[in-house]
Amino acid sequence: MAKTTHPNAGKRRYVCQNCGSDAPKWAGQCGDCGAWNTLVETTSAKPKVRAGSFSPEKSAVKRLDEITGEDTARIESGLSELDRVLGGGVVPGAVILIGGDPGIGKSTLLLQALAALQGKLETLYVTGEESLNQVSLRARRLGLPRLDLPVLAETGLEAILEILARTRPGFVVLDSIQTLYTDALDAAPGSVSQLRECAAQLVRYAKAQNCAIVLVGHVTKEGAIAGPRVLEHMVDTVLYFEQDVGSRYRIVRAVKNRYGAVNEMGVFAMTDVGLREVSNPSALFLSRHEQPVPGSVITVTRQGSRPLLVEVQALVDSAQSGNPRRVALGLEGNRLAMLLAVLHRHAGVALADQDVFANVVGGMRIQETAADLPLLLAALSSYRGRPVDNDLIVFGEVGLAGEIRPVQGGEERLIEAAKHGFKRAILPEANKPRRTAKLDIEVLAVARLDQAIGHL
Repeated sequence: MAKTTHPNAGKRRYVCQNCGSDAPKWAGQCGDCGAWNTLVETTSAKPKVRAGSFSPEKSAVKRLDEITGEDTARIESGLSELDRVLGGGVVPGAVILIGGDPGIGKSTLLLQALAALQGKLETLYVTGEESLNQVSLRARRLGLPRLDLPVLAETGLEAILEILARTRPGFVVLDSIQTLYTDALDAAPGSVSQLRECAAQLVRYAKAQNCAIVLVGHVTKEGAIAGPRVLEHMVDTVLYFEQDVGSRYRIVRAVKNRYGAVNEMGVFAMTDVGLREVSNPSALFLSRHEQPVPGSVITVTRQGSRPLLVEVQALVDSAQSGNPRRVALGLEGNRLAMLLAVLHRHAGVALADQDVFANVVGGMRIQETAADLPLLLAALSSYRGRPVDNDLIVFGEVGLAGEIRPVQGGEERLIEAAKHGFKRAILPEANKPRRTAKLDIEVLAVARLDQAIGHL
C-alpha cells in the first residue's frame, strides 16, 4: 500500500542553532558555518497566516528629495553613560539587543533606565524568566525613585503584541528574547526559527508603532549572543555588557548602531544598590605610580568618540627556555611580535632571547594602532631598567619601515592628557597641533622610531 502522511504532520529536518541552515540529516559539523554539535532535530510546519499583523505603511516608491529626513528627537534614558553608547539617547522605533554573561546586571540596568523614563513616556517591562515577585524585590532593593512601573510576566508573543496594541507604551523591555515563542511555529522557545520569527514580528511592531524595544539576549560560552547571527542584523543596535573577572566595574559597548557611532563605551560600577555611572573612567585604567617604574607608559586610546587614558605595561626577562615567549593581554599578540621585529631592525634593540609580556592595566582591550609606540617604549624601558617619567604621554602607530604614522583624533587625545596633568607628549609628526599654547602641554613630534627613543 502507498504510504500516506497526515496533512498536518511536519517533515523532520535538522537546523543549525548557530547559523540557521537546514540539513536533511544529522551531522557532527554544520556544512555552512562549520560549527560543531549545533544541528538539532526539528519538525517543519507551514507557518500559520495571521490576520491583523502589525506592518508598516503600504510600500510605495519615493525619491530621496521627496523625503524630509527630519532628525528624530531622542529620549534621554536618565543614564548618561547608556545615552552615550546609544548615540545620545533612545530613538523612538529603535530595536536594541543587549547581551551579557548571566548575573552581570542586564536586568538591573534596564530597570534603572525604566524608572528614569517612566515620567517621560509610558514604559513596560516584560519578563519571561522571573516572576513578578522577583522583579518587585529587585526594584525595592535597588531603591528606584519610582516603583509604579508596569510589568508583565508573559512568554507568548501573540499575547504580548495584543497588550502592546492596547496599552501603546513608548519603551518596552523584553527579558529575554530566548524565552518568547509564537504559536505560528511548533519549534521550542529559543530555537533558531522561534528567535527569527519573534524578532521579526517585534521589529515590525516597533517600526509601525514608533515604539522603542529592548531585547535581552543570552550569550554563549564564547561570549557571542546566542541564536542565529541574523538576529543581530535585524535589530538597529547591538550592545554587549562586559566585565573583567573579579572586578565590580561593568562596560557597555556598542558593536552596531544605526543611530550613532560604533565602539562607544559606557562604564558602570556595580554596588549594593545597583549600577552607578563612572563619569571619569580614565581613573579606573590609569594607575599613577608615586615613583616612575620601568616598563610602564601611559597612552591615550579612543573608545568610539571618547578619549581614554590607559597604562601599557611590559615586562622583558631572560628566556628560561630555547623558545622565548610573547604574551599580550589586551593587545594583539601577532602585532606584538611584529613590533619587536621593527624595534630590532630600526632601533638596534634585539629581544630575540627575551620573554616579553605586555598588558593593559584594568582589563581594557585596545584594538587600535595608537598603542604601538607606547608598547615599544614600555618594552625598551623594562629591558634597560630605566623608567619613563610619570608626566609623559605617548601615542602613535609604528610602521614596518620604522616610521611613526598618525592616528585619528590627535588633538582630542592631547586635550584629555592635559586635563589629567600630563606635561609632555610624544606623538606622530602629522598629529602635531597647530596651537599648542592653549593645551598647556609640551609636544614632542617624531617621525621615526629612533627619534622617539632619543626623546626618552
